[in-house]
Amino acid sequence: MVGAFESDQSLTMANLIEKLDILSDDFDPTAVVTEPLPSPVTNGIGEVNDEEKNLMKTKPEVNGGEREMVLGRNIHTTSLAVTEPEVNDEFTGDKEAYMASVLARYRKTLVERTKFHLGYPYNLDFDYGALGQLQHFSINNLGDPFIESNYGVHSRPFEVGVLDWFARLWEIERDDYWGYITNCGTEGNLHGILVGREMFPDGILYASRESHYSVFKAARMYRMECEKVDTLISGEIDCDDFRKKLLANKDKPAILNVNIGTTVKGAVDDLDLVIKTLEECGFSHDRFYIHCDGALFGLMMPFVKRAPKVTFNKPIGSVSVSGHKFVGCPMPCGVQITRMEHIKVLSNNVEYLASRDATIMGSRNGHAPLFLWYTLNRKGYKGFQKEVQKCLRNAHYLKDRLREAGISAMLNELSSTVVFERPKDEEFVRRWQLACQGDIAHVVVMPSVTIEKLDNFLKDLVKHRSVWYEDGSQPPCLASEVGTNNCICPAHK
Repeated sequence: MVGAFESDQSLTMANLIEKLDILSDDFDPTAVVTEPLPSPVTNGIGEVNDEEKNLMKTKPEVNGGEREMVLGRNIHTTSLAVTEPEVNDEFTGDKEAYMASVLARYRKTLVERTKFHLGYPYNLDFDYGALGQLQHFSINNLGDPFIESNYGVHSRPFEVGVLDWFARLWEIERDDYWGYITNCGTEGNLHGILVGREMFPDGILYASRESHYSVFKAARMYRMECEKVDTLISGEIDCDDFRKKLLANKDKPAILNVNIGTTVKGAVDDLDLVIKTLEECGFSHDRFYIHCDGALFGLMMPFVKRAPKVTFNKPIGSVSVSGHKFVGCPMPCGVQITRMEHIKVLSNNVEYLASRDATIMGSRNGHAPLFLWYTLNRKGYKGFQKEVQKCLRNAHYLKDRLREAGISAMLNELSSTVVFERPKDEEFVRRWQLACQGDIAHVVVMPSVTIEKLDNFLKDLVKHRSVWYEDGSQPPCLASEVGTNNCICPAHK
């Protein structure tokens, strides 16, 4: 039977090879195949039916202050098509001229939109002209930052220099830490929580309800049991609720995300109280792992008087911070620092790289360390301290002006995020690029946000608000969101 099967199989393969005619006599490996190109896309999504065209005309719906987002319905209505060059373009240069005009118009758009940028925590005040000479290189920091790979076009010396700077900031010795420059703050959270999960495979992830969505994304990705902890009005974690949830799961280790500035309210979790709560609930230091999400305020907190310290002298496992936020890098990036003793659970030898790798992404933007290194050298600790003071001062200015205008507003003590009532007009929200949640919106005061910009925003808000409520309707009560002391609705005026 086996022999018959082999004979049939041989015949089949012979026939198949004959039919395929692999590498025929007239095969030319240098020939260019001239096939018809696909039709250009005119609207970014291909052909659309009548129903989709109607949806494209419909403005996003708002129910209870929340914009409805439906997959397949939020259709792109604009697209800069990619078109093929003409045959004679090498001589005419028409394509180059066209692209130059598109980019020039795009730059004007960026300049204009930057004037109305208030809701997202990006520092737009930077000048990296000196680094333009390096844009022609494909810089990739493959593998472990501390182990050189076979790929020689990298920026590891700059990366390690930046990591050492943050290690000093968070008080951990050079030989005791491991870290790398991430592609964004989310990657820092994914990495910190992954280390915690690998250390405690049966551990439960605890995070306050106002934690960044990437924390809950990590729980889904890693199939972790997750407990959402209630928050105080300020947005910081409610340690009474945390205590209840810990006691209900005393048999399992705790993996905790601590927020050094929440996304919406800029609240800072009390790290010392969190550690005390863990200890009082019977969790010894070898039964919990704390990751500190310091995306924005992780770099601001060390320069705020009376602020609780984020330091590895406390029993924390890792800290992450974004580089494109307070630091002001032009591309998303971040810094992740953990203890050397913990990283062994992730690190593996990679023969292909002649290195080790314990990162999330593997290939990493080698330009980002250059931008971070450049701005850290230019500003230093004193420069960041001045910028933090400016941000806090301007944030208090905005909060006071809002309240003077009769608008409910809240500002946490250690924060530059000013929370206020959500504008009624979605077009106004888009114009000023505000981040909204329910009935509240916020402005994140960054070093690039000037008093003049805040005054322009306030003037525009007051002007539009007089129209929104000219029919006698009343602004919403925000007591449940910002507290009765900060709410200026008719009931709490």
